[in-house]
Amino acid sequence: MLKITRNETEVEQRWTLSGRLSGPWVGELHSAWERARGDSTKTHLVDLTDVISLDENGERLLRTMKAEGARFVARGVCMKHILAHLRSNAKPALRKALAHLNGDSV
Repeated sequence: MLKITRNETEVEQRWTLSGRLSGPWVGELHSAWERARGDSTKTHLVDLTDVISLDENGERLLRTMKAEGARFVARGVCMKHILAHLRSNAKPALRKALAHLNGDSV
């Protein structure tokens, strides 16, 4: 489950995500993002502090949001590592890269 909270000021839309950014919740966030991002005069800040997991589609959506101007806030080693990975534009997806390093199959 993913909780999406959006607070808006004159200059910023702040998105706070809590839970799992995976499965059907990726589509929910994508739909909300598409509806709200039309206001290009505002900064879009996405707080990932309370995201506990994400799948490949969630990672892809964050990459799209970043390309469309979103800025991210995160805490914790894992989420900060994921954001660093998004900034690097590295391929393959982080989940696959980590599995490969650990010798796991995806």
